[in-house]
Amino acid sequence: MNTWVATLLGALTGLVLLWLALVTALAVARPRGNALGEALRLLPDLLRLIPRLARDGSLPRGVRVRLWLLLGYLAMPFDLVPDFVPVLGYADDAIVVALVLRSVVRHSGEAALTRHWPGTAEGLRAVRRLARIPAEPDAGDPETGHRP
Repeated sequence: MNTWVATLLGALTGLVLLWLALVTALAVARPRGNALGEALRLLPDLLRLIPRLARDGSLPRGVRVRLWLLLGYLAMPFDLVPDFVPVLGYADDAIVVALVLRSVVRHSGEAALTRHWPGTAEGLRAVRRLARIPAEPDAGDPETGHRP
């Protein structure tokens, strides 16, 4: 076998393995319950939030780069996970958004998310659930509104 054929097969095998690892990571990280449905309802607010965060000069450069890459990913005409893949096919964008928002909060703090959120307080609580960000300490129970 020629070396270029072996190199090509090795590169293709590596890409397939990388894609399978990514799909597995998305399956593990996907939000549980009705969080994906909430993400679809919040999509207009999320699409306004991400550029606002990406343009915030007070955030670390790495966070802003991640946000711009996320915007590029969302603008791609094709999906990383094809729509025929059960569960993940239609949910990959919401999962990627949740992972990036979790990373933004971890590296920049919750104040940036709260400061730039364009929607309602209930919508912000839904985004926190989607991204598995702990509820604000004094927000109380999101279902009942009662404080501890």
